[in-house]
Amino acid sequence: MLRIWSCVKRSLATLPHDSRGVAATEFALIVPMMLVMFFGTVEVSSGVAVNRKITLVARTLSDLTSQSTKVKDADVTDFFAASKGIMWPYASSPIKATISELYIDPTTSVARVQWSKASGGASPRAVGDTVSVPPGLIGTDSSGKALPNQYLIFSEVSYLYQPIDGGYIMSSAGVTLSDNAYTRPRQSVCVILNSDDNVCPTS
Repeated sequence: MLRIWSCVKRSLATLPHDSRGVAATEFALIVPMMLVMFFGTVEVSSGVAVNRKITLVARTLSDLTSQSTKVKDADVTDFFAASKGIMWPYASSPIKATISELYIDPTTSVARVQWSKASGGASPRAVGDTVSVPPGLIGTDSSGKALPNQYLIFSEVSYLYQPIDGGYIMSSAGVTLSDNAYTRPRQSVCVILNSDDNVCPTS
């Protein structure tokens, strides 16, 4: 019994100076924080990369459409399909996209939809709907009045980004990323849809 008590006293005397196990304790305290920072960095980086691709998809859609003088439904479908290739290696199935042609009314400077097509479950805009256009995209004369015969190809893209960590860092419901782009028709005044007529619509 005395031997046991002596061992206990020696252990108690050396305990304040014993640093064994400190590293393991610090490691156990730091690891959860380090894991959160690591997965958080990966998640944010992935989200930024996807957001950049969404911007490229929007620009590509408007750019491809604006290079045509006339398009048919099959052509627009090809534009949607080609732009989705930009999303690789990320999934393209959550993409919702819309391509619309806008006419700038020279008397009111209001942009109205002439035609609209959608993909991925998005709803096309109705003909005649008004769209807010940045003032800098509307050409004006010296008096500030909008110039006639102005058209814009307007693309809208949205994407539901799902977290790869299962929702531990961000909401498991995901984050909706979106962007849009405006492009002027390059080969003609407007881009005509599903018609052999050469008259640009002004509805």
